[in-house]
Amino acid sequence: LRPGHTALAVAVATVANTAGGMTSYLIGRLIPQRSPDARALAWVRRHGAPITFLAFLPIIGDALCVAAGWLRIHWLGALVFSAAGRLARYAVIALLI
Repeated sequence: LRPGHTALAVAVATVANTAGGMTSYLIGRLIPQRSPDARALAWVRRHGAPITFLAFLPIIGDALCVAAGWLRIHWLGALVFSAAGRLARYAVIALLI
């Protein structure tokens, strides 16, 4: 990683990873709604779009995006919070390198 390209690398990684998360969100929107009795879904419903800030986390990140889509959380809020979380992660990684 060239020091002069750090900002570009962070930007590209953030945009690409956010696009992947929004793809998961779309998949969630396409899943027919039923009435599951899941605590995790209640947690996502209670916190709304801000919970997608944590979508950068391994294992649960994609599930959060799918749940947000399935719960019909507003796409713009999910996009903004999801991108902010991913940007924060990549910025920290870039600073540590």
